[in-house]
This record gives sequence, C-alpha cells and structure tokens, in this order.
Amino acid sequence: MSKLHSILSATDLSTPARHAAERAAQLSQECGVPLCLLHVANLAPLQRLRQMLTSDHESVEHKVLSTARERLQAEADALHSLYGVNVDDRLVVGSLITEIRAVADELASGLLVCGARGESLLRHMLLGSTAERMLSNTTRPLLVVKQAPHGAYKTVLVPVDFSPSSVRALRHARLVAPSAQLVVLHVFEVPFEGHLRYANVNEDIINHYRVAALQEASQRLQSLCQDVGLSAANSRQVVIQGDPATRVLEQEIEQDCDLIVMGKHGENALENLLLGSVTKQVLVESQADVLVSV
Repeated sequence: MSKLHSILSATDLSTPARHAAERAAQLSQECGVPLCLLHVANLAPLQRLRQMLTSDHESVEHKVLSTARERLQAEADALHSLYGVNVDDRLVVGSLITEIRAVADELASGLLVCGARGESLLRHMLLGSTAERMLSNTTRPLLVVKQAPHGAYKTVLVPVDFSPSSVRALRHARLVAPSAQLVVLHVFEVPFEGHLRYANVNEDIINHYRVAALQEASQRLQSLCQDVGLSAANSRQVVIQGDPATRVLEQEIEQDCDLIVMGKHGENALENLLLGSVTKQVLVESQADVLVSV
C-alpha cells in the first residue's frame, strides 16, 4: 500500500465506534481520500422475537432499520460538520464480517477502521473467534481505535522482527501518520540462554552472548530503517531484551505513544495460521490505538 485510496469505517453506532469514525474522518481529511461509514444491521436476533409478536414482524424490522438509518445519517452529518469531509454512509443487512468484506472489496478500501469496544463489533473482534477470522483473512490494514481523537498522531510505536511484515508496518505507519515521530522497536532474545543457564555456563559467557545479540540486532535495525528511508529527524530506534509483548506494552507507556503499528504475524511461520500471539496480546492490553498491518 504505497498510497491510501479510501477508508472504510465500520460502526455499531455506539460511543466507542463514534470515536473510531471520527478518527477515520480525520485521516480522510488529512489524506484527501473518500470515507465510507458502514453499519451492518443483523436482524437474526429478531427471529425468536417474531414468534412472540402478535403484530406484523415486518413493521418491527422496518422500525429497527429506520432508527438505524436516522442514527447513521446523523453521525455522517456530524463528521461532515467537524472535518469537512463527505461521508458515504451505508446501511446493509446481513452478517457483520461478510458485509464488511463485501463493501471493502467494492470500494477497494485501503484501510479498515473500527472501535475497540462497542455493542457488538469489537467486543467480539478482540476477544472472540470473529477477530481472528477477520484478521486472518483480510488483505487490508485494520485500525483499532481505542481513544477519542485529539489531533493527528504524534508518536507511533512500530515493533519489528525483521520479517517482511516489518517493512509493511513501517510504510503503513508513515502513511497514516506522516508527521509523527516513529519509535522503531526491536525486542531480542539471547539464543539458548535458558539452556546455557541450565548447563551452569559462566555468567560472563552468557553476558558475552547477550552483548553480541544486542550489537547484531542494533545493526539490523539501523539497516532496516535506512532501507525504508527513515531519518534521525523523524524516527528513533530502540533495541531491548525480553518478552516481545511485555516490552511493546512497556514502551507504549514510556515513549508516550498514541498509535502502535505492527504486523499481523510474526517471524514464526506457524503464526500464519492465526493472528500472531504478540499482536493479539497488544490488541487486547494496549491503551493506544493499534494498526494491524497486512
């Protein structure tokens, strides 16, 4: 994704979803690209209610959809008033994931935006199998918005592991936050350190391996940043040892980041079957917005 062509923001009309729509509108304004605001109405829960109703169930469905349409239109009008962007607001009936994919394909959306919590959407997307199915199959970056937007992103944390997804994450970070400071983080481990300790290897020897691993990681990180065109003026590099998810969450706070951009999968090929465990943990536990790069 070298250029952002359009943005699709999915909403369940809750307050967290409205914050996500506001962030999407802000990005639409900054990037000069169209914005579509999508609400998927799932009428399946009315099936059981229909059996209990004595009145015309079609009238009930009409009222539900009419109310949703009014709320969606009001939200689109508010976004236009706040950010000066024209919003293509759409109400469709069906399955959430299926309809999001269909509209994203139709619009060739370069970015999907969702709220982190809500009446239905990300409550399932973050904690249930719906999230892993959507993220495992989507070919588009997904921005999970956790905070109400207060201006453009200022400091973006980009964890990298030198896999191909690291380059994509850095490019996506620069695309959605062109004026932000990028904190490029690599978390390394000393190969076989646990085995060395178990074998009672001298601590000086283990420390030697640790220093060597740090130097190698620092050199690779410097080369990666140079390859994607990052400069010392708009980025800084951090190399630390430890558990990747823990270190990412620590650096989010220490560096005062308002956005984390990371790949869907890690370097481990087995993670290609599911949403990467590190990414999943960061999605659930971080305070900042998270852009899952694919």
